[in-house]
Amino acid sequence: MPKAEQVSVMKSFGSFRLDTPNHCLWSGEERVRIAPKAFDVLRYLVENPGRLVTQDEILEALWPETYVNPEILRKYILDIRKILGDRSDKPVFIETVTKRGYRFVAPVTDLGAVEASPERASDEAAEQDRSETAASEPPVPFGSRWVRKLAMLAGVALILIVVGVYFWPLRNRPNPHSLTNTSIAVLPFADMSPGKDQEYFSDGLAEELINDLAKIAGLKVAARSSAFQFKGRNEDLRRVGQKLGVANVLEGSVRKDGNRVRITAALTKVDDGFQIWSETYDRKIDDVFATQDEIAGAVSQALQVRLLSGNGAQLSASSRSNNPAAYEAYLQGQYFVARGQDKEDLQKALSYADQAVKLDPNYAPAWAQRGQVLQALARISLINDAEGFRAARVSADKAISLDPNLAIGYLVLGLVQINYDWNWEGADASLRRAALLEPGSAAVLANRAYLAKSLGQVEDAIALYKQAIALDPLRANFHLALGHMLYLDGRYDDALAPLQTAEELNPQLSSLHLTRSINFLAQGRHAEALAEIERETGEWQKFSGEALAYDALGRRAESDAALKKLIATHQNDCAYQVAEVYASRGETDKAFQWLDRAIQQRDPGTPELKTGPLMKSLRQDPRYVELLKKMRLPA
Repeated sequence: MPKAEQVSVMKSFGSFRLDTPNHCLWSGEERVRIAPKAFDVLRYLVENPGRLVTQDEILEALWPETYVNPEILRKYILDIRKILGDRSDKPVFIETVTKRGYRFVAPVTDLGAVEASPERASDEAAEQDRSETAASEPPVPFGSRWVRKLAMLAGVALILIVVGVYFWPLRNRPNPHSLTNTSIAVLPFADMSPGKDQEYFSDGLAEELINDLAKIAGLKVAARSSAFQFKGRNEDLRRVGQKLGVANVLEGSVRKDGNRVRITAALTKVDDGFQIWSETYDRKIDDVFATQDEIAGAVSQALQVRLLSGNGAQLSASSRSNNPAAYEAYLQGQYFVARGQDKEDLQKALSYADQAVKLDPNYAPAWAQRGQVLQALARISLINDAEGFRAARVSADKAISLDPNLAIGYLVLGLVQINYDWNWEGADASLRRAALLEPGSAAVLANRAYLAKSLGQVEDAIALYKQAIALDPLRANFHLALGHMLYLDGRYDDALAPLQTAEELNPQLSSLHLTRSINFLAQGRHAEALAEIERETGEWQKFSGEALAYDALGRRAESDAALKKLIATHQNDCAYQVAEVYASRGETDKAFQWLDRAIQQRDPGTPELKTGPLMKSLRQDPRYVELLKKMRLPA
């Protein structure tokens, strides 16, 4: 008999028993399936019966070194209620106290000590892992809508479209001993205005400071999408530094009233909480640019980053506007760009960009903003592709002509060259110029990875995504993109870890389950692939994944039905996906017919012809080489 590892008390409530050392939940003599983290949440509640337990208390107890959005906790509570057969409106076990926390209301009885053997614990853990893999809830874009969605999220990291981000797993937490003094995060500035209606202004100021500091070679700057996860949270700065992998944090506040603004800023060293520098500025709105430069310069001097390199790009006069109304319109546009990816937000962003360039036709950042929004709208087919990309190119060219040192102008131009022109050499030149001007930009790295993937340079893309993640660790779709790239490289087991991280950061991330499903298919794990795709949140993703999984299982009629749904609902934006299904099923002629259609539609998914495993069966056909020539890709 193996030696016991641990002795603990089994607790009983209702018809259930909680076996802590063996990490099991029992109902009678049957073991109840429950995810490990859901078990931990339940255990914490059961061990504190009758007491109101706040959300923060649970998060601190179960994720002490991890940033967790309360939404993930609510998800686990929902899962537990389903398992226990409980109802939130008539709770028998778990009572929700609105805006405060939870209370375990059922009587709890101690049943006595139980033992956990190494063998049993190992078996239970293995079973839990298999269960979660089969039932658990990318930017490099892949496939038609894969590109249109994911490239916007990650390839269009430049537009900072933030999907819900949840938490940064402990296993990826940077080692605080490896941090250097030349790393920094700029947290969103607090809006202290009387009407609390200047959020766009305070957010915009912080974002502009991030962009300024990212131009300094040798300084690691946490990306906006990760740093802004701490907005409105009273988080200890030491933990912020750990989660973002930085040694310093810049925070502050903005109080705007009429034409006057008061800006306070403070730079703190996170390991000891020592404040390196702080200042308060009382200015007119007209002086905000100068104040912004003062802050960035003071931070640079405090960190002594000037000793590292003198080749950081300097801001030119054309990056500034003498018109305060144009600057405010630009900031409001940035606010809506960052808030979401739906048509309403993007159209509002475009409206503000149009307003800014009308008020100040020589304001280069506003022209770049206009271009980024237009290409985003075109990429996800919210406007005519050809017209949208052409207009985006005009705006990007205008921004570059006004300010040749503005990185985002080249970034927008590079995306147009990749997704519409298929001008690979031009795109490479544009993105390299952007990288030179803004060496600390995660968006630039992600787009360079996207280009590398399109050219079939998978190993380069993987390395670039890893660099982007180091700068933007809380961005779920970066991890999803890395997982997809590892899948393309045939590293199926390695792909699962970043996919799991992406899920933990955002359980609702579209294409997550599709990516994991096709990964399983590549390994011959057909039943798991089907179970995974059934959890996919995106409509077209689910249809295409079902068509692939059902075919792999020999269920052709169901595969046909899913493919029919895909064609009926998304034939104008998922031509590449349809071609993938036909290629996977061995229907070569139909696959090439749909690929011709994808090329005519300028489908951004078509560059995956060079790397996508689902297209492998086509690569010996002469028509495949002809398609690559049409796309100007090297054969």
